[in-house]
Amino acid sequence: MTALAGLLGAGVGLGLVLVWAGWHGVSLPRRTRASAGPRAERATLRLGLAAGAAVLVGAATGWPVGALLAGLAGWGLPGLLAGPKGRAGGLARVEAVAGWAEMLRDTMAGAAGLEQAIVATAPVAPLAIRAEVATLAVRLDGERLAPALRGFADEVADPTMDLVVAALVLAAEHQASRLGELLGSLAQAARDQATMRLRVEAGRARARTSVKVVLGVTAGLALGLAVLNRSYLSPYDTAVGQLVLLMIGAMFAGAFTWLSRMTRPAAPERFLAAGHAEPAVAHGVRP
Repeated sequence: MTALAGLLGAGVGLGLVLVWAGWHGVSLPRRTRASAGPRAERATLRLGLAAGAAVLVGAATGWPVGALLAGLAGWGLPGLLAGPKGRAGGLARVEAVAGWAEMLRDTMAGAAGLEQAIVATAPVAPLAIRAEVATLAVRLDGERLAPALRGFADEVADPTMDLVVAALVLAAEHQASRLGELLGSLAQAARDQATMRLRVEAGRARARTSVKVVLGVTAGLALGLAVLNRSYLSPYDTAVGQLVLLMIGAMFAGAFTWLSRMTRPAAPERFLAAGHAEPAVAHGVRP
């Protein structure tokens, strides 16, 4: 019991520290700051929530399986309950790609070359990709156009931008004609894709609401039984009860995972991979 109390106390302390660090965004060492970013901060916050939930449930019930399930819930619930903010960001990036393609088309129509058009559009590029376009414009001072464009595609990491970059690379290496017309077509395709994804998101909103309702009712019922009728849960104090609890928790986890996947569209895969000498769609986009 003494060792268990010490372990629970250490877990509480670790959980509180991780929650505080994730919530306030503690600065990382310079070597890892650029690679970690917001994703690492969210992972730290979820890890803190998982550790805190596991420790609290374990201390309150004395159930090892309950602590394990609470930790898994603390890790997975933030993603399950997350709103459409991340999906809205993806839609904004698709719209930004369309807007930048149209900027390039219009700038090149004024008798400007491709490199000059990229540099000219860097300060006024759509906000969602402005930083990446500015980096591309700076990179063009000491690097050839095609490798710079491939690095730019890796930074944006968006399948729609891969289409635009593939067209620009082909134009830079093969002197493609009618590039402006192709950029206009790609911009229209990107806007059509954004419109379609908005309609899909509207249809998935009802499913996300259902997930939250089911989750809230389940959590409220479990909490109510633990507080108001603790004796009803006494069979779970035995080893057999813990095994049954593990099976029940596995079924709930599978069900909630299934519901979560139903509310999230499959992310499109990129086809312009990093380090390739030629665009993966070189045979699909003609000069």
